[in-house]
Amino acid sequence: MDNSFSGKKIVVGITGSIAAFKVAGWVSALAKEGADVSVVMTESACRFVAPLTYAALSGNPVLTDMFAAEEAHAISHIQLGSEADLVVIAPATANTIAKLAHGFADDLLATTVLAASCKVLVAPAMNSAMLLNPATKRNIKLLKELGHGIIEPVSGQMACKTDGPGRLPEWDDVREQLLASIVEQDLQGEKILITAGPTREALDPARFLSNRSSGKMGYALARTAKRRGADVLLVSGPTALFPPHGVKRLDTQTAEEMHSTVMDNCQDMSVIIKSAAVSDFCPKNTMAEKVKKEDAEFVLKLKQTPDILKELGENKDKHGYLLVGFAAESCDHRAAGEKKRIKKNLDLIAINDISGKNTGFEVDTNEVTLLDSSGFTKLPLSSKEDTANLILDRVVSLLARKKD
Repeated sequence: MDNSFSGKKIVVGITGSIAAFKVAGWVSALAKEGADVSVVMTESACRFVAPLTYAALSGNPVLTDMFAAEEAHAISHIQLGSEADLVVIAPATANTIAKLAHGFADDLLATTVLAASCKVLVAPAMNSAMLLNPATKRNIKLLKELGHGIIEPVSGQMACKTDGPGRLPEWDDVREQLLASIVEQDLQGEKILITAGPTREALDPARFLSNRSSGKMGYALARTAKRRGADVLLVSGPTALFPPHGVKRLDTQTAEEMHSTVMDNCQDMSVIIKSAAVSDFCPKNTMAEKVKKEDAEFVLKLKQTPDILKELGENKDKHGYLLVGFAAESCDHRAAGEKKRIKKNLDLIAINDISGKNTGFEVDTNEVTLLDSSGFTKLPLSSKEDTANLILDRVVSLLARKKD
């Protein structure tokens, strides 16, 4: 987990919906990631979850009444709105959405939003019929026109036992939308293709050749690039990971499939990051039926798979993209990485140390060395999200250098 929320002042406004219990988990997650969370509750919200719950989870007093709050904290609605890095209204009822859309200021939450100088995100949660009512749809449209972001509700079974849109999304998706609202959008307008995960080369219908790649590094790159404003296409080998919020994913199995998918989509990209662990070899012959143990041959004939990175390097100047590669090394990291950077015509290479217990395959942390034409930088051991952000920082600087 990265530290993007650390030190950020986030106001969470909670209104009268049964979904208020779900937001308790969001408040807890934000506080654990280092955010300074202030919870503002409407009178009706207090009927669903006690303010003490949010106070315990956030570590701060909960504000519920505009006048009582102002006695303890001078012009608290002004301070909350002006000092916050982000205001999140969740769950947002139809009534609260109507108030915000028309500029009402009759409670602490509404006045805080009116005084806010930061981004405001609104997460509607209500019965499907109420959500789809023309009045609610018009009010949500008005919020968008005012510049507020909408955390779109998802479909599912409601508390009223009906199915349809109106549920709050899960925290992982919400987290990405919150982070995208507070981090610098320095990749806005860039189209980035990222490959991730292993490939599988079939021996027969039951067996295959592969490697230990989990895809975590590539997925972290896709997630953080999207968060920073990029339009991201993720070409993924088989993994157990869910696609990051807002990222289009194309699934592949073999090196040949990944090669075809990458080449079909590389022409209009501004950046390509090749972090997948592609099999270097595949069987010369794949058996149509499962090979029985007693019938197996003990010599396996192999052939080379397409070298996707090399072909991308050969076409780089024609298409104009920035090309980033990865090298998984267990020794002589810099020498091996520099050799690969030059041979494959890369703008940047991330040398992945796979010799340690906390780096490389299947773990949540990584320690890489970045090499480009100007030299090398050894990154600290950190989470893969932190590592992804540091790699993207270098990509941003290389793009700026390229455009100068």
